[in-house]
Amino acid sequence: MVKLAQSTIKYLIKAEFSTDGVVEKPDIIGAIFGQTEGLLGQDLDLRELQRTGRIGRIEVEINISEGKTSGKITIPSSLDSSETSLLAASLETIEKIGPCDSKIRTVTIADVRESKREFVLERAKDILQDLVENQIPSTSTLTEKIKEVIRTSQAKEFEGLSCGPDIPSSDEIIVVEGRADVLNLLKNGIRNVIAMNGAKISQAIIDLSKEKVLTLFVDGDRGGELIIKEFIQLADADYIARAPEEKEVEELSKKQIFKALREKISVEQYRSPKTK
Repeated sequence: MVKLAQSTIKYLIKAEFSTDGVVEKPDIIGAIFGQTEGLLGQDLDLRELQRTGRIGRIEVEINISEGKTSGKITIPSSLDSSETSLLAASLETIEKIGPCDSKIRTVTIADVRESKREFVLERAKDILQDLVENQIPSTSTLTEKIKEVIRTSQAKEFEGLSCGPDIPSSDEIIVVEGRADVLNLLKNGIRNVIAMNGAKISQAIIDLSKEKVLTLFVDGDRGGELIIKEFIQLADADYIARAPEEKEVEELSKKQIFKALREKISVEQYRSPKTK
């Protein structure tokens, strides 16, 4: 017998049977094939349908009690609904199984695609929810991205140094190590920032330190520590802020940036033995 591929099954014919004597599975299968042969014509002959894979293996469950047999019959079908219904109805014409009088009643024709439809529906809900919650940006997210683009586009130059637009006018300035640090602070709304653009401290930075309140904001690594030591010898810094340990200013989030700036210390505190 050909076993119908699970992926091609459309319907399951489910029937119940009873006999007035003891029979076995081969008797039941034989009765189904023998007593329906030619009933619906050649096109719906069970043997031919099974040979071509349009119906699958007929499964039988039996229960023998007090000299009588009852049970269930299951027939998988890839035929359309009307043809499957005809096959199901033909089972009820069977009057004998083996030597015993019998009765078969079709209980239901189950559409196995219904469970697939339910799966598709539930999965579609999950996919849609993920799309709405995680992939389609909210208006606030889009607005914030636009603001970031505008802010980073405001990067200027002051005597060859990358900076924000408020450097000339602000009384307080933040000095960072490089252009990437400037862009990150601009992205997060800090406009009075200027970069050293290299390890060497330029004369422009030194001059600004004499005119403005200056906060030196460096990476949280050994390189940042070395920059602090050199900077406070050459320029007139007022405060020192550091990124968290082993973090760079350019990779900090908005929360981390403002936390580091709030926790800045004066140069006098830095120089004191207790701070070190």
